[in-house]
Amino acid sequence: MADDEKNPTEETAATESPVRDGGPGEAVPGEPGGSPGEARTAEETDATLEPASDAAVAEPTPEEAAEEAPATAADTTPEAMRSEKKPKSRKHVPRSERRQRPKPKREIPATRKPIVRGDNPDIERGRRQERRGVVVSDKGDKTIVVKVDVIKLHPKYKKVVRSTVKFHAHDERNEAGAGDTVRIIETRPLSKTKHWRLAEVVEKAR
Repeated sequence: MADDEKNPTEETAATESPVRDGGPGEAVPGEPGGSPGEARTAEETDATLEPASDAAVAEPTPEEAAEEAPATAADTTPEAMRSEKKPKSRKHVPRSERRQRPKPKREIPATRKPIVRGDNPDIERGRRQERRGVVVSDKGDKTIVVKVDVIKLHPKYKKVVRSTVKFHAHDERNEAGAGDTVRIIETRPLSKTKHWRLAEVVEKAR
């Protein structure tokens, strides 16, 4: 009779909803689907809900660190800095920025010195060129044409090169005739083609 007198509500509560202590084998309430064996345990859910630990953060490997180090070091080299900041060319500078070179001011004396003109110094004339040749033409008035044979050694091939040059010379008294051997000397320009004059007649033509 004592067993029968038990409260029926307590029996139903014990059979319908057993107390869950959250043991490792028990299913977590609120999980979808099936039997208690297939449901995830509380420890697994806690592991998934916890944030990733510091040890789980991926750290760079020694190879990656070694590759990054030379790249940063190369950026600080003088060549890299020079390529980044190239100085402006000072080839064409504006006039306002150019360096000023003012001329020193000349001191003006209080009294002027008297002008004294002395004797002109004797100026020695430079050595004038001379040529010796044969008169080719004496048809012009006070003008003769003298042919001069030039013999030179070629500077590169060392060969004797012969050439002929004609000069127009001034003959004031018309002394020289065709075929005469004369000596002419260089002088100031007397006309468009004459800057030689007759010095002497060396040999008359026969």
